[in-house]
Amino acid sequence: MSKKFLQTLDGQSFASPAIWMMRQAGRYLPEYRALRATEPSFLEFCYCPQKAAEVTLQPIRRFDFDAAILFSDILVVPDALGQKVSFESGEGPRLDPIANAQDLARLTEIDMNKLGPVLETIERVKGELPAETAFLGFCGAPWTVASYMIAGKGTKDQEPARLFAYQHRDLFEKLIGQLVRASVTYLVAQLKAGVDGVQIFDSWSGTLPPAEFERWCLRPLREIVDGVRAQMPEARIIAFPRGAGGSHLIEVAKIPGVQAVGLDTAVDPVWAARELQGIKPVQGNLDPLALVAGGAALEEAVGRIMGALGGKPYVFNLGHGIVPQTPIAHVEQLLKLVRKAG
Repeated sequence: MSKKFLQTLDGQSFASPAIWMMRQAGRYLPEYRALRATEPSFLEFCYCPQKAAEVTLQPIRRFDFDAAILFSDILVVPDALGQKVSFESGEGPRLDPIANAQDLARLTEIDMNKLGPVLETIERVKGELPAETAFLGFCGAPWTVASYMIAGKGTKDQEPARLFAYQHRDLFEKLIGQLVRASVTYLVAQLKAGVDGVQIFDSWSGTLPPAEFERWCLRPLREIVDGVRAQMPEARIIAFPRGAGGSHLIEVAKIPGVQAVGLDTAVDPVWAARELQGIKPVQGNLDPLALVAGGAALEEAVGRIMGALGGKPYVFNLGHGIVPQTPIAHVEQLLKLVRKAG
């Protein structure tokens, strides 16, 4: 059976668009919470192929989304580069911060043996997905991953990484280059293991001024896309530069090899229809809190987005990840609203 999601990335449009949600395998699902409770460490949970495959499949079984996304985390890459990574309950990720050349020198090239369990997860999921369901892999963009590696955690506006990039430009350039190489290796491995496409999450791209955005977001993205497609010429790649302004989104859309652009919640869908959809398919951008609210507020928000973007190649998604307090009934409402358009 054809996969509507992949056909959309290839430039087809549908009256009822393909739909999936970022973080669709997560804490809003009771079956996820039950399985997560069996593993004390989040990182080890990601590295358990049987459990990671199960939670990847849970939202497909419950909601029949048009695409599954691999359950993992962007910080498995620094872990595979030799940086110590852990997740503290209620506090998020913790890494040994990179403060100088000595810290940077301790990193290695990516250890794909470390990421073997992730590739096994892909193989397990691929064997169980319905034929019509696409399968996405992913990685974090170099700027976003580097921001955690420098600060040792998530911070407001990623100030430690921004300052480090100004003060130690050569070191930061070296780190970004290392992450570009690692990302290419990792994404190619995911594609060879069986995913149908990949998404590159630049969750913190909106914190950078224009010149720095070009240097640390656009250029590395181009290098990753070129590197992946040099080995996998037909690779489907979605770029999601969260927080990027209008002109930056246009620049991302114009990158050869990027097949679709993810839109965050702040992007005006009318503007996106006018300025982006003539260049590439787009994906997004429902406010996750509209999904929490449900009811008339959700119906209005979905109608506004579908009215603007629905006439051209478009994948329905959120503008950021689904939040844990989202009622399952509201996800069911969303699916009815999107699918009744067809």
